[in-house]
Amino acid sequence: MDIETFLLKRFPGCGRTQEFREELANACNSFVASNLADANFTNELCSGSEQKFWSRVSEALLSARLCKVGLHPDPSHGGRPDFLLIEKGLKIWIEVVCPEPHGVPSDWLTSTPLGVMKVVDFPHENIILRWTSAIKEKAEKLIGRLDGTTKGYIEKGIVESGDAYVIAVNGCQLRNGPFPNLFGISQFPFAAEAVFAIGPYQIKINRDTLEQTGAGHQHRPFISKPKGSPVPAYTFLDARFKPISAIWSVDVAGTLIGNINPMAVIHNPNAFNRIPIGFLPAHDEYVATPIGTEEFELNRIEGRSKNEVSKDEGGSP
Repeated sequence: MDIETFLLKRFPGCGRTQEFREELANACNSFVASNLADANFTNELCSGSEQKFWSRVSEALLSARLCKVGLHPDPSHGGRPDFLLIEKGLKIWIEVVCPEPHGVPSDWLTSTPLGVMKVVDFPHENIILRWTSAIKEKAEKLIGRLDGTTKGYIEKGIVESGDAYVIAVNGCQLRNGPFPNLFGISQFPFAAEAVFAIGPYQIKINRDTLEQTGAGHQHRPFISKPKGSPVPAYTFLDARFKPISAIWSVDVAGTLIGNINPMAVIHNPNAFNRIPIGFLPAHDEYVATPIGTEEFELNRIEGRSKNEVSKDEGGSP
């Protein structure tokens, strides 16, 4: 089955749905024509598997976002990361992942019909667990399994010691219905919460005087699981993950007119090889600045894409 036929079957309709379908078809066909897609791209896209579909769509749409801002990836096949960019002699590898919504309540994921009011709890821990899992999976693709059972790109000689490595996480399958969202309970992106041990904002109050004595984000190095041991959420504070340059945090699933696909870059302050600020398309970038010898201050700066990618991106119908 060709891409257009499959997308018509999956997203039938006219008007806005047709525009959305045509955008996906154009992105996927361009991805294939550019030789960036591997030999399994079309078969997996059209396989009927929800995970394979969004994984492959993520690759095509992120490739389109890169090309839109003048970054044209080199083909990267044969067991290598998804994209390779070269900036002033620096090789920048990008590995894409689109986490499945395992454990995320269906009430959160289901779209509400127009005009119907529905109140649902924000399943923050369920979602952040999917982000930490996705980042861990792609980190181990680079450095190998932490138990030593599997080699990574570095040990295989694919990614060299002087190369940068970015994990692109597309959270589109974790959103509340059709509404794109990158931000967790801390008001920082989920990706920042997953790598900098950031918890919710809290205020300290003196119980005797009832006066505020302090305020700040909770330090939360672990996320509790329904079963099993807590999951670490401090990747960028762990020396084992210095080969990771940044997380490219996105929520892209095609265009819904009037919406915006949010994008953010979270930089690793301890990375061996950092990427330039303003290099990747993003609305916001998060940079950790050292304070003394033991602390970082995480600052948000405006990304390159406020005007470049904010007007024509959104969610699925």
